[in-house]
Amino acid sequence: MSSPATDRDLERAVCVYCASSGVSHPEYRAAAHRLGEVLARAGVAIIYGGGAVGSMGALADGALAHGGRVIGILPRFMAELEWGHKGLTDLQLVEDMRTRKHTMLTLSKAAIALPGGSGTLEELLEAITLKRLGLYLNPIVLVNTRGYFTPLLRMLAQAVEERFMDERHLLMWQVVATPEEVPGALANAPAWSTDARSFAAV
Repeated sequence: MSSPATDRDLERAVCVYCASSGVSHPEYRAAAHRLGEVLARAGVAIIYGGGAVGSMGALADGALAHGGRVIGILPRFMAELEWGHKGLTDLQLVEDMRTRKHTMLTLSKAAIALPGGSGTLEELLEAITLKRLGLYLNPIVLVNTRGYFTPLLRMLAQAVEERFMDERHLLMWQVVATPEEVPGALANAPAWSTDARSFAAV
C-alpha cells in the first residue's frame, strides 16, 4: 500500500517524463529501468506519471527494487482505467493532464526526459518553455537512448540559427547517452535564473 510522500522524499526529487508504450524497442524500457536503479542508489526520489507499463513501469520497478521512493501523479480517468502502478511509495490522483504536468514539475528539483511519444515531448517542451521564461530554474536532462532525441535537438539548434531562440537557450538542457550519466549531468548543470527573462524574447 502506498504512503503519502514526505518532505524528505521531495528534498531531492526529480520529475521523469517517459512513455507507456510496451511495444517500442526494448532498449528504451531497459534504460528506464536502469535510470530507476541509478536514482534510487543516489537517494533521489522520482516523481512520474504513475503508470504501470512501458518505460513508466520499468522506471518505477527499477527504483522500487533498489529501495527508491517513487511518487506517481495520475489523472483520475487513468485510475478508473486501472492504468496506475500498484506498488508506489505514493500515488496522487489529480483531475486532469494539465494538473498532472504542473504538479510533477512543481514538486521536482529537476526534469529528466526519456524517449517517448507526443505526451512526453509535450511535457519536455513545456519544461523548456517555462525555463526560457524564468518560471522553472532547475536542470533539464535528456537521456538520448538510441539517439532518439537527436532530431529534436537539431530542430532546437535550427530555432537558434533562425533567431527564434537565443544562443544562450541551448544551455537550458543537458544531453546524456546513458542513465548512468544523469547524476553527473544534474550536478553540473549550468545555473539558471530569472535573468533569463531579459533575453526570452530574443
